[in-house]
Amino acid sequence: MAKRSAAYAAAALIAVVLPLLGFGRHSGHLAQPTHPAARATGKPVRGGTLRLLAGYGPDHLDTVPAYYTADYILERAYARQLLSYPAWADPKTRSRGWTEDTTPAPDIATVVPTLANGGISAGGRVYTYHLRSGVYWNTRPARQVVAGDFLREFKAFCNPVSPVGNVQYFTETIVGMRSYCAVEAKRFARDKNPTAEQIAFFQNRHSITGITVPNPRTIRFHLVSAASDFNYLIALPFTSARPVEYDKYLPDSLQLDRHTISDGPYQITSYIPGKSLVMERDPAWRQSSDKLRHQYPSRIVLTMGVTSSQAEMADLRAGKADLMTDLILPASAIRSLRSDPDFHIWPNSYLSPYLVFNFRSPNSRHATGRLDVRRAIEYALSKVAVQQALGGQAANQIQNSVIPAGNLGSGTRDPYRTAANRGSTAKCRAELAKAGFRHGLTLTDIYPNDDQDARVASAIAESLRKCGITVRKRPEPGQSYYGILANTRRSSQPGTFDLAQVSWYPDWFGDNGRSIVVPLFQTHCLPGTYNYGCYSSSFVDRKIASAEAAPTAGLAAVFWTEAAQRILDDAAMVPLIDYQGPILASGNVGEAGVAHGVVWLPNLGGPDITNVWLRRAG
Repeated sequence: MAKRSAAYAAAALIAVVLPLLGFGRHSGHLAQPTHPAARATGKPVRGGTLRLLAGYGPDHLDTVPAYYTADYILERAYARQLLSYPAWADPKTRSRGWTEDTTPAPDIATVVPTLANGGISAGGRVYTYHLRSGVYWNTRPARQVVAGDFLREFKAFCNPVSPVGNVQYFTETIVGMRSYCAVEAKRFARDKNPTAEQIAFFQNRHSITGITVPNPRTIRFHLVSAASDFNYLIALPFTSARPVEYDKYLPDSLQLDRHTISDGPYQITSYIPGKSLVMERDPAWRQSSDKLRHQYPSRIVLTMGVTSSQAEMADLRAGKADLMTDLILPASAIRSLRSDPDFHIWPNSYLSPYLVFNFRSPNSRHATGRLDVRRAIEYALSKVAVQQALGGQAANQIQNSVIPAGNLGSGTRDPYRTAANRGSTAKCRAELAKAGFRHGLTLTDIYPNDDQDARVASAIAESLRKCGITVRKRPEPGQSYYGILANTRRSSQPGTFDLAQVSWYPDWFGDNGRSIVVPLFQTHCLPGTYNYGCYSSSFVDRKIASAEAAPTAGLAAVFWTEAAQRILDDAAMVPLIDYQGPILASGNVGEAGVAHGVVWLPNLGGPDITNVWLRRAG
């Protein structure tokens, strides 16, 4: 899933190669999933082999660098965090909605820290987590997971071999994290081939001042300032417990991958990169110590290298496989599947795609650097046409906000809303006239060179043509596309681009402005950052600073909303679509409470393989 300087790099790549599985809605609330009535209800069945299909499969098994939906789906089974998320289809709470399913819940921690229970200090700068008993590593003999195992993971974040997917979340919030990483970077600056022993030696002899372990069952975080979203950061898979045995291996090495240790319901028993991965039940796992996962199938087998979604569909229909992971169904298949009980569309909340303006546009009189030109484009675009280009309403919903629905700050007003979202040629021409372009202008739109983005580019070009804007469409290879946008010397050259089609998948939902507004719109126009058009607003920057330091979610929501509204008023981007991802299972897949179905975890961006069972376990 997309996931995201080293700050957000992975998401950029994934946005090119993988439209992921689930996408959100644009309305003021998120709809419940499309989930036809089950053929029959029944109790979960234990046993059998859950067969998964993937195009690419995981790129990391080590939880520190893992930053991809396919990684997260598998980690759910063998790696646990202090906090995580409940599965959507808990049979006792099946009617609950988006908010509960995207709110961190206790995993290895006994409770979610709050002011009320004393887990958060009065000033909001100290978070204390107490660990539950009965959580074991699958070592021989089994060993209790302790607070030091979580500290070990944080110490591995800045390792010189394969660091964490997004260190900024933690260097900006935890006292001493930035200086710890700086010291480690200096230590290994000239060491091109550090050994596992050298890395472990450094990490075991240096401390992070803001993380303390008063006892084996308690870990405490001291923050730079109050941060209402800190529990969401702790629920990221980056923060999984890390066993001491990993000190023997280079981070993210094949040796580590083949010696993974589990504290979840399943353990990896076989791994051939790019081909297959097998997990079996972890005998050290106890249901009594895990309120979020189950251990229904006996085995989970992932087959990688599936070349097309059509081939995947055929295998699912033939009963040769049970679940899709990192491939999506073609839009052409969706209508015929709508009444199929094994087919689901689950709500997420993404910007996918949206349109970026180049504020350094080299065009005549810096066209897209002018507010009136950007407003003209905002008015001109028919979002319905883009929606149709992506398969119609069945496959996606129109987006009209910077922060998608279901997250703090999404309650903004769209100043460029047109009737039925079909665009307004008259308003576009009026804004162009103000800008001195009565006879039109020509702009360059760059986009990834794939069929889906090509259809979007054509829809955009047609909308703009109607009001006198000629679009030069310039497809770029997917593997290099985001490099062009990464504020490098090349992307600043005349003629590079005026408009760009991009997608963004936040790392969590709810209080997530840190994962949307900060990377995309905070003033930073440096190589490797994701403010692709170099938008800059001191007002937005101030609101970001206030939101990040807000002690409560309610106060953070005020600041995120104000920031998002100014971004819209400045016409810094055009929100277009929440592309919803359909997912099809085999008829043998059940979920707790119904006979057929898939349990979905929005913050994984995919199915929860620890909460499905097989109707025929044989």
